[in-house]
Formats: sequence, structure tokens, C-alpha cells
Amino acid sequence: MINAHLAATLGPMRAPFLLLVPVCVSLGWAAAVHDGYAIELPHLLLAALGALAAHVSVNALNEYEDFRSGLDLRTERTPFSGGTGTLPAHPDKAHYALVTGLVSLFVVVLVLVGLYFVELRGAALLPLGLLGVVTIVLYTRWLTRSPLLCLLAPGVAFGPLMVLGVYFALTGHYGATAAAASLVPLFLVSDLLLINQFPDREADRWAGRNHLLLAWGDRAGISVYGLFLAAAYLSVLLSVVLDALPGWVLLTLLTLPVAALAFRGLARHADEVPALVPHMAQHVALTLVTPALLALGIALG
Repeated sequence: MINAHLAATLGPMRAPFLLLVPVCVSLGWAAAVHDGYAIELPHLLLAALGALAAHVSVNALNEYEDFRSGLDLRTERTPFSGGTGTLPAHPDKAHYALVTGLVSLFVVVLVLVGLYFVELRGAALLPLGLLGVVTIVLYTRWLTRSPLLCLLAPGVAFGPLMVLGVYFALTGHYGATAAAASLVPLFLVSDLLLINQFPDREADRWAGRNHLLLAWGDRAGISVYGLFLAAAYLSVLLSVVLDALPGWVLLTLLTLPVAALAFRGLARHADEVPALVPHMAQHVALTLVTPALLALGIALG
């Protein structure tokens, strides 16, 4: 019984996917260091807690909604898509996922956005925080029914919202360095969700979703995936040319061969789930390592 309780509580958090949070938080931190701000460790840790709570919340609420809709029972589960399988295994504990999502959202809204950083840094944080909360609440049930919003919402959340939010929490200001740095996770995280939708597209159609693949087809999805990969690297090059980021950020170009492999794999195996899974793994690595190299380059600069 204890294992079932823990599984139903911790499983919907999708712990392996939470690695993206420290990577994106590090971009906000690196941008603040680059711009000459003294970083207070408690503020950094609290901002990281808020970012982590936001990710846990959207994961748990997504898991709950997909179980309630029946989508989890129709997906072809992979290590990177189709849900964790926790709630179908423990259907009587589905409310645990809902409680986990709502408690995490409470942490974001009241402890961080409402009570601490707005008081500490000012109301200019509110629009960013409120947009993040709205994205968490609306994502699964509503945003996945719009091809454009479903495509952009994940990248916007982990890019501009998280990176600029952490930067503001540490400095009390918005800055061009953080804005430039936020573009890489914007494109790579949106692509992460896009490539992960390929195995689920028929189940998603059944559930009433209407993302890019369902609205415009696989060929459009592959083209947008490649375009966003190119945009991630071009944003780095352009930022260096415009002197918005230091030359050290060209370290991100080290992951270009992985990006090429992932794109070629998707183009060849979009309809073959087992063959596509290794390329989904490549994109996960790309989404973690590229922003980490970017943060390192900004800090070194």
C-alpha cells in the first residue's frame, strides 16, 4: 500500500524530465552573473524551487488529465512519450496526481509569485508569473487544441518565462542577456514536445487534440522541427554578432552533429516508433546539453 501511495504521488511528477529545470535556471543565473550582479544563494535556490514546482505541477496535471480522458490507455508508451503509466497501474489513486499538481501550483502562486519575489523585486514580475500559471492550468485541456499554442507553449515556458523569471528574481530587472539566452530553450523545448508527439498522434486525435501534426501533417511537423533546430543555433550566432552574448557561447555548436542526427532520424522514421526512439533520446540530450553549454559560455564570458 505504501508503494502504491508513493508511486501515485511521485510517478506523475515525471522525475527524469525535471532535469530540464536546473539547466534553464542556470541560464538565468549565468546571465545575471555576466551582467555583473551579485547573486544571493537563498534567492537562487528559491527561484529554482519555484521553477521546479511549476514543472512538477504541469507534469502532474497533464498526467491526471490524460488518465481521466482515457488517452493514457491508447498511447504507445515510449521512454519519452505516452505518459508514465502510473495512473493506469493505480487507477484508484488518480486523485494523488491532481493533488500533487495543485499543491505544486500553490507553491508557485503563493509562496513565490505572490508572497516573496513580487514583494522583494516589485510588481513587474507579475505578468511573467501569471502567464506561467495560466500556461500550467490551460496546457493539457485547452492549449493542446491549438496547433500554434501547443507548439510554442512548452518552449515559451522553459525559455522566456523561466529564464527571464529567474533573472528577474535574482536582479530585480529584465535584461537583454537573459532574453537572448532564453531563445535556445524556447526552440529546443518546443521541438522536444513536437518530436515526442509523433508516436502519440493517433491517440491524440482520438482525445480531441489538434496539434501541429494533426492539423498540418507529418511533413509539416518534420519541417518545423528542422526549422526550430536551425533557429536555436542561429539565435546564438546572431546574439554573438550583435554582442548580446559573449563569444564563449559558441560552445553550443558542439551539439550540432547530434541535432543533425536527430533531424535525419525523424525524417526517416517518423512512422516507425521503435526506430524513432533513439532519435527522441538524441533530442533529449540535445535539449539538456546545449543550454548547459550556453550557460557555461555566458558565465565564462
